Amino acid sequence: MLTSRIVSAAKTIHTPVSRSFATVAPRNVENYNDSKWKKYVELKPNQKVVMIGFGAIGQGVLAMLFRHIKMTPQQLVILSNEFTDKQRQLAASYGAQLVEYKLTKDDYLAPLQQHIKNDDFLINLSVDVSSLALMEHCQKVGALYLDTCNEPWAGGYSDPTQSASARSNYAFRESVLDFKKKHPKNGATALITHGANPGLVSHFVKQGILDIARDTNMNIGKAPTSGQDWAMLANQVGVKSIHVSERDTQASSITKSLDEFVNTWSIEGYVEEGKQPAELGWGTHEKEFPADGVRHDNGCQAAIFLDRPGALTKVRSWNPICGPFHSLLITHTEAISISDYFTQLDSNGKVAYRPTCHFAYHAAPDAHQSMMEVAGMEWKKHGKERIMVDDIVSGTDSLGVLLMGHKKNAYWLGSMLSIEQARSLVPNNNATSLQVCVGVLTGVIHALKNPRLGIVEPEEIDHKPILEVGVPYLGNFVGKYTDWKPTDNRGVLFKEDVDYSDAWQFKNFRVM
Repeated sequence: MLTSRIVSAAKTIHTPVSRSFATVAPRNVENYNDSKWKKYVELKPNQKVVMIGFGAIGQGVLAMLFRHIKMTPQQLVILSNEFTDKQRQLAASYGAQLVEYKLTKDDYLAPLQQHIKNDDFLINLSVDVSSLALMEHCQKVGALYLDTCNEPWAGGYSDPTQSASARSNYAFRESVLDFKKKHPKNGATALITHGANPGLVSHFVKQGILDIARDTNMNIGKAPTSGQDWAMLANQVGVKSIHVSERDTQASSITKSLDEFVNTWSIEGYVEEGKQPAELGWGTHEKEFPADGVRHDNGCQAAIFLDRPGALTKVRSWNPICGPFHSLLITHTEAISISDYFTQLDSNGKVAYRPTCHFAYHAAPDAHQSMMEVAGMEWKKHGKERIMVDDIVSGTDSLGVLLMGHKKNAYWLGSMLSIEQARSLVPNNNATSLQVCVGVLTGVIHALKNPRLGIVEPEEIDHKPILEVGVPYLGNFVGKYTDWKPTDNRGVLFKEDVDYSDAWQFKNFRVM
């Protein structure tokens, strides 16, 4: 039995903290061996999948893993701090083994050593557990790994003793890149930050660039395979700015109370990233550095941050579901990794081209209101929390990339997934969670098929097989051109500092 020490002022108590729940015969009504579910890959007989964290994404991805990966219930272990009765019942219906263990900075290795061996697969869907620590164990024992963000230990996003730069996603990514340099390129695959965003959206960018090249009659031959070639093509196409543009309209039948935080995905995750500084990849076409902008003093230099929280930074964007809209510049790793990957260097190794990139997010109405309330209380938590799933009665999560500045002005490519579509496609999901689950599923399949890639980001893998597996689960996968610019109808009611000579300047997107 695994043990940890609980230290009190009076004495040290040794108490078991890891509890395993016996596997039971699966009771799910869906037949995952049905021929309608294509099996993309098969686990080895002694190979296990260990999922850490069993929130909205962990619960939502279960059906998809069993549909498309040939595996037995005995090959799945789910590890979490604790399990609700509903979570236990759901896991039991799949025959999964549950292990209760609170992973902390001072106590996390024991369950990893017990459950994760060579060739096993760790799917990290946890909050407040260091991605780097889990990845380090996997690299040491030769296990595969996937996560959906660069997560620090608890408090890492908002530690007041750390500078804004040290609390940024830029800093967390640089730590992973430093770790990557110390490990072989052909080591066990660790696919990092591969959810919906970050994750799927990087593949949307590549496909979007190819679509624009096709629609502007560019003869490019085969699609690029290297970062430099992709950057060169993005430059030739004329992409200046990239938004990860998301508008969520899902609504609940339950009225939100004033002391309640409501969201369609992780509440803690949303609040923590809202408190982080607003971050964006910084493009070579930008003329004017923001007055509140700050450059990092280390690393790739592909991104900057604003000396203010993302939840209080408004920007203009465009999305097919609503047209122009105001959104929050919430920090996300893809804003950094996309700008970094699509950086073109000249013959002297100097930066010749780089697009500006950032997340433009308008959460579901109740979630957006919840964030504004928490920010207004200087980040004090609400008394109650609720993840909307079964109570959602309408709405769509429209998540895509908006590529701007080329000959056809702007192009949005992405997923418009309604709550009705999500429920019909996969149980235990809303539209938001399913998009993330698609990133997890496609990433797991890709890693199992390519187990010796070493540590890689989404931009570094082929987008085609990801989209082939994922698009059927994304509802309406839409590519749409628009003539919208952030300078439209500006300066009519009030005087504004607008650069009409180049609509795609970052200053034009900001809502001041």
